[in-house]
Amino acid sequence: MVNVSSRDVLLQFIFNLKQHNFYAVSDQLVSRQRIASIDVLRGIVMVIMALDHTRDFFHIAGATDQPTNMATTTLPLFFTRWITHFCAPVFLFLSGIAAFLNGRKKTRSALSGFLLKRGLWLVLVEITVVSLVLTLNPYYNLIFLIVFWAIGVSMILLSVLIWLPYRVLLALGLVLFFGHNLLDFPEAALKGSLPLFWAIVHGRAAVIPLNATHTILIGYSFLPWTGLMILGYCCGRLFTNNRDPILRKRVLLYTGGGLFLLFILLRIINVYGDPVPWSEQKSQVITFLSFMNANKYPPSLIFCCMTIGPALVMLALIENTNSRLTRFFSVYGAVPMFYFVLHLLLIRIICVALFFAEGYPVTMAFSTTAPLGFRPAAFGYQLWIVYLIWLMVVLAMYPLCKKYGRFKETKQYWWLSYL
Repeated sequence: MVNVSSRDVLLQFIFNLKQHNFYAVSDQLVSRQRIASIDVLRGIVMVIMALDHTRDFFHIAGATDQPTNMATTTLPLFFTRWITHFCAPVFLFLSGIAAFLNGRKKTRSALSGFLLKRGLWLVLVEITVVSLVLTLNPYYNLIFLIVFWAIGVSMILLSVLIWLPYRVLLALGLVLFFGHNLLDFPEAALKGSLPLFWAIVHGRAAVIPLNATHTILIGYSFLPWTGLMILGYCCGRLFTNNRDPILRKRVLLYTGGGLFLLFILLRIINVYGDPVPWSEQKSQVITFLSFMNANKYPPSLIFCCMTIGPALVMLALIENTNSRLTRFFSVYGAVPMFYFVLHLLLIRIICVALFFAEGYPVTMAFSTTAPLGFRPAAFGYQLWIVYLIWLMVVLAMYPLCKKYGRFKETKQYWWLSYL
């Protein structure tokens, strides 16, 4: 009989774990946790995004006024809009992180090709699907180039830029992030008369008439959005398995907190970082709203600091969180394109149903003053009803997103990476 010490047993146990690739599995679990935290944050901003779209179609002033109009807004209405400011910049930034992590499994050439094709695909979906869902006009008299356009063009540019050395790419992203508002000064001197190309690159919006009956509206000039995606791509290095998780959290917390402090500092100085300075209003509350009202079109430095800063802090705080709430949001975050198109379609179906329920005739479905079909200027409800519809839409999407997410996990079809 052979005596075996407890030390020998322990050593043999560790050896067996290595033989069964336990540590490799452990690394995979850590990687999944990190990606899950990205899905959770993406899911949060996508749920919030649905609130903005619901307000557009169902609020009584959604087609006639802006919730950021200091002369008419209220505190609840303003922050209903303000909270949704986080959606687009955070989504672009996280798309950059996802692109980097996707590239860990590909050669640089393969990643470049994927980003190019996916970017073109997103622009095509924007033109053909999103524009149709928004307007419900099969003749495409008005074509929108907005969120998918910004993401798609940014991916197309990133497909080329990833060939640059990492430090050069990071420097370019920082220059675009911190420096693009220098263009505000020459643009202001032109008093809105920007050349078409420049309006597409950095302007507030570009309207391109194709002919007497068809128009393209570019709502997202792509240069600042591309800067956000570049920085997201560079930030992806923090989420690789060889990075110290404590260091990663520290970097995210300090950077996020620093950006939010920079937002406050630049807003107090009120000289650089946003083309629309805040101003004193009729009350202290409305003056505070003016202070918080950063410019989104295009996204100013102040706007990006205000949104990306807290997002980085959130990304650090939820990394190791596994609760019902985080699992709820991750269901949406795992299938972003599926969620975006279907939730928008559901909102439009509800809008059409309520249009007829309110007694509007079909002859009022389209007009020159209401380019979004079945949404007359006088149509709409109080804010609390908007919130009720929003919750209904989000909850209705949950089982669909969960089922599609499981489908994506179990299937290996090449086209799933584009949806």
